[in-house]
Amino acid sequence: MTTVVRVPEELSARVPAEQRGPGLERDAVRLLVSRGTAVSHHAFAELPCLLRAGDLLVVNTSPTLAAAVDGRVGHARVVVHFSTRGDDGRWAVELREPDGRGTTRARAGTRAGTEVRLPGGGRLFLEEPLSARGERLWWARAAADVRGVLREHGRPIRYSYTERDQPLSAYQTVFALPTADGAGSAEMPSAARPFTARLVAELVSRGVQFAPVTLHTGVSSGEAHEPPYAERFAVPETSARLIGNVRAAGGRVIAVGTTAVRAVESAAGRDGVVRAAAGWTELVVTPERGVRVVDGLLTGLHEPEASHLLMLEAVAGRPAVDRSYEEALRGLYLWHEFGDVHLILPEEAPHTEDCVSNSG
Repeated sequence: MTTVVRVPEELSARVPAEQRGPGLERDAVRLLVSRGTAVSHHAFAELPCLLRAGDLLVVNTSPTLAAAVDGRVGHARVVVHFSTRGDDGRWAVELREPDGRGTTRARAGTRAGTEVRLPGGGRLFLEEPLSARGERLWWARAAADVRGVLREHGRPIRYSYTERDQPLSAYQTVFALPTADGAGSAEMPSAARPFTARLVAELVSRGVQFAPVTLHTGVSSGEAHEPPYAERFAVPETSARLIGNVRAAGGRVIAVGTTAVRAVESAAGRDGVVRAAAGWTELVVTPERGVRVVDGLLTGLHEPEASHLLMLEAVAGRPAVDRSYEEALRGLYLWHEFGDVHLILPEEAPHTEDCVSNSG
């Protein structure tokens, strides 16, 4: 059984927080905090007061790509979502149709051999489905410099609940770093979006540490709710060592986003020790598998796809997840990548030290 959540349309975050009023910044979102089934309500700027010295935040440094590109199949207009570059140079792509409102809808009838004309004269040739699970994503070979096409003609992937196109900068987190090979995420690692440089500085000043990891996210399915495909990740030696030191000292390891969970848990052995690792991960974190490293999770509010929900249950347990979703709906929290966020902490007495954040 999975939790069924139907989010009212009016609770979809249509624009970034900083565009909702004068003087607002990215951190002007709400923060739902759950410790077991106990729930409290906060502003995100209170995060430094909710963590403690010795805690470690695992953050994803993957930059977001301008992964949506207009194209044509015959006389038909299509939008290509570039998801992941394979080791053989092919790209995993999704073909979608413009919906007339600036966004897209699923496209039926995609077949092997389909040729897509790209801006600038490039071509894309679909070869085979990425997985036997379905034919949404395809491996395609490009007769073009795809990264050049994305730079020149791409835009961020946009979903129908958003109000308008946003610049790529709106989809970059404060932790995003350029990569030597131009790799990145097709969709923003959105849990980290509310962080500002000022908030990060305050967290550091209070003794909270950061461990960077990388996981390049592919295109998720808004319609099919498929489990995640293999994604490229890296956990550097310095971060692996820092995680081990924090755990040995009794600190809490809190992942910023489900992508950070997938990366760090992919680098953890059965003994719970995180070691430097890089490559592809097909790990799906479930309650049966459990988590070996992560004590807590900061995540956005998203309609619960099966894999996302299972990961939350692995971290917090089913009763806590049910309670938090109920409270988010009752409290009229905003959902999706520009919305409010949820901090899952271990079930324990709340941290009650008096604290006034300097970030608000």
